[in-house]
Amino acid sequence: MTSDGTLCSGRRSFEDRSWRDAYIALRAADQEAALDVEDVERLAMAAHLLGRDRESNDLWTRAHQGHLSRGDPAPAARCAFWLALGLLLAGESAQGRGWVARGQRLLHDGQDGGDSAAASLARGYLLVPVGLGQLHGENDATAALATSGEVLAVGERFDDVELQVHARVLRGRALIRLAQPDEGLALLDEAMVSVTAGEVSAILAGLAYCAMIEACQERFDLDRAGEWTAALGRWCESQPDLVPYRGQCLVHRAEIMRLRGAWPDALHEATRACEHLPQTAGRTWIGGAYYQRGELHRLRGEYEEAERAFREASRWGQSPQPGLAQLRVRQGRAPAAATSLRRALEEAPDRATRLRILPAYVGVMLDTGEVPAAFAGANELSAAANELGAPLLRAQARGAAGAVLLAEGDAERASVTLREALALWLELDAPYEVARTRVLLGRAALALGDEDAAQLELESARQRFEALGARPDLAALATAGRERSLGHRRGGLTPRELEVLRLVAEGKTNREIAAELVLSGHTVRRHLQNTFGKLGVSTRAAAASRALRRGLL
Repeated sequence: MTSDGTLCSGRRSFEDRSWRDAYIALRAADQEAALDVEDVERLAMAAHLLGRDRESNDLWTRAHQGHLSRGDPAPAARCAFWLALGLLLAGESAQGRGWVARGQRLLHDGQDGGDSAAASLARGYLLVPVGLGQLHGENDATAALATSGEVLAVGERFDDVELQVHARVLRGRALIRLAQPDEGLALLDEAMVSVTAGEVSAILAGLAYCAMIEACQERFDLDRAGEWTAALGRWCESQPDLVPYRGQCLVHRAEIMRLRGAWPDALHEATRACEHLPQTAGRTWIGGAYYQRGELHRLRGEYEEAERAFREASRWGQSPQPGLAQLRVRQGRAPAAATSLRRALEEAPDRATRLRILPAYVGVMLDTGEVPAAFAGANELSAAANELGAPLLRAQARGAAGAVLLAEGDAERASVTLREALALWLELDAPYEVARTRVLLGRAALALGDEDAAQLELESARQRFEALGARPDLAALATAGRERSLGHRRGGLTPRELEVLRLVAEGKTNREIAAELVLSGHTVRRHLQNTFGKLGVSTRAAAASRALRRGLL
């Protein structure tokens, strides 16, 4: 094929989104005769979509210099935009800001004074990485919202669909961060219309898919996240050569599969993402893939593998919490886990991160006997669930509230609350969370003296844990079974109720008992009420006397 034929073939393949063929043909044509600057831009895009980011950056730099040599500052600034965007998404924010500054200077110093339509559009594009930096780097959603408004105004003024999509994605994410989720999701939906209609470049389409899924996850909208993850998967499959965005898709798929109970498939997807991402994505995405692996290994009782995965996640810039703290609890290091989660909550960069930590925080605080801290965490979860209305968050909030009520000795209210959580988890098709909730319901039934109900709940939980391969939870159930047998010999009293009763027998007041056991006065009263009911007495003295006669103390 002649050089012209090779070049035409490369251009056709580029239009057909056959990225590998386009790259090969354009690269071959470039070796025969240096490409014009517009074809260098095509080659830069094809290289990026094949995961050749360094080569893509070199080509964008070459295109940038080519436009400058022709005296065209506006297209040179557009090349600076692509360079800045890629570097920013790869975590190289300093270099990205440098290219933004260069592009802006070119437009300011240009021969036309930066007043042409091309210069105005380029200026709008250069604001996109600025807004992304404000949103993700500086965590300043208010500033990002203002920047997105400027970008959208430029895009609408010049009827530039691609710039409008950039603006709506940025604006939608900022509004969600500013607690205006309905308006934010509406803007994202509008942006995705242009994406699904094929009106934007492949690079922007991939970024928009990922932004939409992340927004759904910030809103704890599991169904919506699953729907867009599937759409991203189909989009990737329609372009077999595509390399970026596949890894991100795998991370999202792994997280959703984990929640839905498909643990072997989730581990396979997370492992593929760990292998796929290092050469094609930013550090956070790689860390996210390792975090998903750590969670799956933790749930399956593979603690050494979980430890390694969480450490890798941290090495790539992803916080290993709350998974690492939950691993520490399983390893018998609950106090260390509590310390880690307190710190993680204090350092959470945004509300979504804090809300992801809180369910685990409540559980760990209960494991360490810090019921007031667990109570505060559960209240914060409930407030967020009421505000956002997301089913996933509501299920987590009701589960946390039920666990706290159970720890406080209010088994009756705990049972009602946990039933609400169970219904939500069943609706979400989250079998592991269903099983964990049934364990709590079984404990509540035992506290209420309903042995039959407890047996049904615990047996249902055991079957689900077996199907999932949740070995640590199965072991905990076996231990609980042994404690139930011991509980019969203790007159049905729980270990905490016996602790309270022992201190009553020593003549301690409720206030003194609360101080010694680090409980609230309400919790001590609740434990005493339960103890009186199980022993068939109505006074503290009678309870202590009967417990002594039965040999319970």
